[in-house]
Amino acid sequence: MKVLEIRERFGLDQLLEGQRPDPEPGPGQVLLRMHAASLNYRDLLTVQGQYNPKQPLPLIPCSDGVGEVTAVGADVRRVGAGDLVIPIFAQRWIAGEPTADGLRSTLGGPHDGTLAEQMVVDAESVVRAPEHLTHEEAATLPCAALTAWSALVSLGNVKSGDIVLVQGTGGVSIFALQFALLLGARVIVTSSNDVKLARARTLGAWETVNYRTRPDWGREIKKLCGGVGVDLIVEVGGGLTLPQSLAAIRPGGTIALIGVLSGRTADLNLAPILMQQVRVQGVFVGNRERFEAMNRAIEQHQLRPAVSRVFPWHEARPAFEHLASGEHFGKICIRIG
Repeated sequence: MKVLEIRERFGLDQLLEGQRPDPEPGPGQVLLRMHAASLNYRDLLTVQGQYNPKQPLPLIPCSDGVGEVTAVGADVRRVGAGDLVIPIFAQRWIAGEPTADGLRSTLGGPHDGTLAEQMVVDAESVVRAPEHLTHEEAATLPCAALTAWSALVSLGNVKSGDIVLVQGTGGVSIFALQFALLLGARVIVTSSNDVKLARARTLGAWETVNYRTRPDWGREIKKLCGGVGVDLIVEVGGGLTLPQSLAAIRPGGTIALIGVLSGRTADLNLAPILMQQVRVQGVFVGNRERFEAMNRAIEQHQLRPAVSRVFPWHEARPAFEHLASGEHFGKICIRIG
């Protein structure tokens, strides 16, 4: 089978097509013929060697994808041949709280990922794809969608009438916008691009703020909320944006920390967290149980992910470069086959 892999060293120029033996499912496993993969910022960092410089090579990157079950091993009952399924990100995190073992079972590093014509996974670590979605749309769900769902629903307890602040217009942020609207919340979106902010408004954003023209956007957003602040913030920036998030959050609100795009460390005044009883909640995607609950909501509301662009298999490197450019709105996918 054909795969895309990084072999002897990291770098986008080292993402090469290769051949590996066709896999076969063992007991409790399923064989998937992969149709599409989607890219996350984590995948870019992995290929560049910045996510885990000690990652053993070769590695098939990408954690997200969708495939058709073509064969099953002994004792498999959950799915059957012909089912369209999505492997979960953390393969051994089925339900409950995260464990060290579960958090080490992630696709696209340390384990081989989805940029392959075929892959074998445990039957317990897949979910059925929503029937109304295209292959590319279904491929966007494992990390970006589930992270947003975990931040708002499983951990954030967002309810009708709440105000949610979403940073940026990447995959997680747009899913957070869509899910917040389903929950009856009002959504504020920040970006440095007015065209993207206009697109966010067409999706239902209540207010938008350009953080480049308003560097004090935290105070601006609090004013939009009548001086009270927002109920929940989807924090993707990290180091440089967290102080502004603390300026925008209401007393008792939640900052869902899901990314560190602007830096992993911060010179931060901790007093507002203490004095206003703000909760800073780390979010690391989610388990299979949450994934299945999210998919039920997606099917019920016929929600469609925002796919920015689909690249063919032989243009995988330009797909990663497009992700690195930050020009996308929503998700970037690669068609397999």
